[in-house]
Amino acid sequence: MKYSLLFMMLVITSAYSAGQNASEGASSDASSPAKSIGMFAYPKNNQNAETQRKDESECYGSAKQNSGVDPQAPPPAAPSSEQQQAAQKEAAQQAGKSVPKGGTVKGSAKGAAGGAAIGAIAGDAGKGAAIGATAGAAAGRRAQKQAQKGAQQQAAQQTAQAQQQAQAQATAQQQQQLDTFKRAFSACMEARGYSVK
Repeated sequence: MKYSLLFMMLVITSAYSAGQNASEGASSDASSPAKSIGMFAYPKNNQNAETQRKDESECYGSAKQNSGVDPQAPPPAAPSSEQQQAAQKEAAQQAGKSVPKGGTVKGSAKGAAGGAAIGAIAGDAGKGAAIGATAGAAAGRRAQKQAQKGAQQQAAQQTAQAQQQAQAQATAQQQQQLDTFKRAFSACMEARGYSVK
């Protein structure tokens, strides 16, 4: 009985100690500046964990100051989908307004001329001109609406492409800044006797 009680206390003490060590290890990983930026630092000169944390913190601050980059700063906010759709709609409306007007008049004039020629052959140029003008006006309105719709679609597509390019450029710029920060951090850590990857 004595041995079983002693054994149970030993097991409980070991489990408690292991849990404590695991939580300490997790908190040291979470507080590692190198790991917060996706890098790993290994001591070359048998530096202890406390010295390494101090060196990482100092190099992190130095890299932030020298590079002018704060890797913890949030990335620039991309426009919301509502804002993107509103910009595309606005571009489409502006493009629709820029389509030349007068398709009805031009179509009517062309139709009247053609109708008059056909009517002259049939013996009634005036009646042919009136029929041609009506048909030409309808065709002119249809052509103008198609041109307007095409211009609106093209403007919306161009705006969407421009938005995608702007977002891609912002992402690339942010990655470039982070790479600059990582180079500055690595240089500092290597100077202090660490291998950084």
